Amino acid sequence: MHEALFYRQSPDGRVVCELCHHRCRISEGKRGICGVREHRNGRLYSLVYGRLVSENIDPIEKKPLFHVVPGSRSYSIATVGCNFQCLHCQNYQISQYPHLCSGEITGARRTPQDVVDAAQRSGCAGISYTYVEPTIFYEFAYDCARPAKERGLKNVFVSNGYMTSEVVQHLAPVLDGINIDLKAFTTEFYQEVCKARLEPVVENIRLFHSLGVLVEVTTLLIPGLNDSEQEVRNIARFLQDVSADIPWHVSGFYPTYKMQDRPATPAATIARACAIGREEGLHFVYAGNVGGAGGMDTHCPGCGALLVQRVGFGGQVKGMHDGACSACGLPIAGIWS
Repeated sequence: MHEALFYRQSPDGRVVCELCHHRCRISEGKRGICGVREHRNGRLYSLVYGRLVSENIDPIEKKPLFHVVPGSRSYSIATVGCNFQCLHCQNYQISQYPHLCSGEITGARRTPQDVVDAAQRSGCAGISYTYVEPTIFYEFAYDCARPAKERGLKNVFVSNGYMTSEVVQHLAPVLDGINIDLKAFTTEFYQEVCKARLEPVVENIRLFHSLGVLVEVTTLLIPGLNDSEQEVRNIARFLQDVSADIPWHVSGFYPTYKMQDRPATPAATIARACAIGREEGLHFVYAGNVGGAGGMDTHCPGCGALLVQRVGFGGQVKGMHDGACSACGLPIAGIWS
């Protein structure tokens, strides 16, 4: 076990976890919603520190992060656990593992040094904290991120964006990029499908961007739940209000886990959503996992020149120099080297 960060003792004998916006009040011997932080003798402990269930070398585009060193590879790690309970979770076998397996914690033991060394040996440009919500293994992620940054590796989170503002402020200095799932734009969706709230996610997209972390956003469109034209347009308008340069990945749903009663998202829905994003002024809109619907390539928002060409999960810079369009000289938001 490893003592947790971001908690306080309560006068009633419980501890209050302040890692995410659930702010769980945890009694002695009990755990928070994530299933991996436990109260023992007045202290809160992370049960997953250094207990990795996933270690993979992925293309950075698979996260998806399109504006962070395109074509590079990222050393991707995860533990079990999650602070959301999404009915359509694609990685529920590990995200919900403690709940599905009577509280069991599993994973190979690793140190931060092990992870950083492995990332460098494998030729990766950085480390991705991903597959489940990385905030729930924050102590280990942070202990990896600090030495990784010192060695010139890029740290990226793939996140539901539900961490507290205190955590955002603590994380931002060592974080290069983050892809935040903006799962919908209604309170009802977040409550019924994710067992969470929308407002903290919206606030954190603004906060990370204001702190200089490169923010990309993904929205998975589920037929009949969050794919109406008005909701899609509201998402696009919100992102444009934060910054027209935020890349928006619009992805298609496939039936899985506890949501197998919905059809897969039609390619036409993705194409329309991408068109709406551009109509609302977003500079970079990408069709996620429905090939061809709205394009995966990056074009200059000034002159339209091809900047990054993508095939599958591979990206190749074609028309940029020193972070700017080679054709017209417009600076392009991103981390390009």
